[in-house]
Amino acid sequence: MKPFAVIIVGERLMGQRPLDILNESLNGPVIVKLKDGRVFRGELQGYDIHMNLVLEKTEEVAEGAVARKIGTVIVRGDNVVYISP
Repeated sequence: MKPFAVIIVGERLMGQRPLDILNESLNGPVIVKLKDGRVFRGELQGYDIHMNLVLEKTEEVAEGAVARKIGTVIVRGDNVVYISP
């Protein structure tokens, strides 16, 4: 079975397709959880159909606090567990 990503959304976005929601989130803040348990928070600058992501001003978050500031990050879509706009 292939892995898949889940995009967590509010009620107002429930009728939309996942990539439409990502498009609305461009240049805005998102939280991304990866398979290895890490959580990144940053501004979504781009994505593709595989959910590969480009984040700027990225911070790694651990236990609710900023663990480290990373800057620009490219995340491979296969590693994404969820994206929260």
